[in-house]
Amino acid sequence: MSNVFELEHVNKTYKNDGKEFTALKDVSLEVKEGEIFGIIGMSGAGKSTLVRTLNRLEDVTEGQVRFYDKDLAALKPAELRKVRHSISMIFQGFNLLNQRTVIQNVEQSLRIIGAPRAERKQKAREMLKVVGLEEKENEYPARLSGGQKQRVAIARALATDPKVLLCDEATSALDPKITGEILDLLKKINLERKLTIVIITHEMAVVEKICDRVAIIDDGELAEIGDVKEVFSNPRSKAARKLVFPSNPFDPSDPDGKLIRILFDGTKSKVPFIADLVEKTGLKVNILSANTRSVGGIGYGQMIVELPESETERRTIIDFFRDGGLSVSEVRS
Repeated sequence: MSNVFELEHVNKTYKNDGKEFTALKDVSLEVKEGEIFGIIGMSGAGKSTLVRTLNRLEDVTEGQVRFYDKDLAALKPAELRKVRHSISMIFQGFNLLNQRTVIQNVEQSLRIIGAPRAERKQKAREMLKVVGLEEKENEYPARLSGGQKQRVAIARALATDPKVLLCDEATSALDPKITGEILDLLKKINLERKLTIVIITHEMAVVEKICDRVAIIDDGELAEIGDVKEVFSNPRSKAARKLVFPSNPFDPSDPDGKLIRILFDGTKSKVPFIADLVEKTGLKVNILSANTRSVGGIGYGQMIVELPESETERRTIIDFFRDGGLSVSEVRS
């Protein structure tokens, strides 16, 4: 599988009023052809700066960014324009032209590259069909919902037959239901068109739903990178653990109480472990917090529970969960 992007020791420093701010610090990573690659981090972590280096909207201060083995910094203006035609972007704010109809908005990207008028119209209609909005071609953006506007933006991005689609917080302005629909559409496009997609987000749910691999950016640094299932089941960095596992806000009900963290790291999501515990041992636990999810039918996440006072009962409960394939660790204050 070819590498679409390769970043080697990338640094990006901004200078303002004599002061310097380093947004990216020694970032090295690869994006493979045909995958959906997630870049996640908290606000201000540097992820949007990172994605803008992929099409050289931002020049790097140090290091190298390559697109299909071409060093972007070495490209002449005409060569860079050609590369950018292969890299489309969609944004949180849709960036549609309000005074133009839906089909005219989709045609805009083709107009920029100089496509003939007849070809523009035909291609725009084809892309509107891909995103399920062919009946809206003569509407204006003001009459569209947020989800429909983002579908128009996706159609516009696809019209030039790009090799890569960059999505910068593309679902942040949408409600959860519409976000799910847009992510399903992106996954369908990825599979049917073999399109490489890079998704910038601060939402773990977006990464969980459609990404193959994920890079976690923290304070400009690459904190962790790997397959989504591996990062979710066994986050190694502090930044990854903070994103994957929320902190436990509860204290034991008794000063001598004992809390344990049950880690769901690859078990079947439909197994009712708590109900099975009660049924098979007659013992109960107090669930204080939980953050679990199903990724491809496999359960990931954590649950914080308080154990009963009896040391014998505590050992029985811990052994029950471990025998079921769960990781168990004590939560210390």
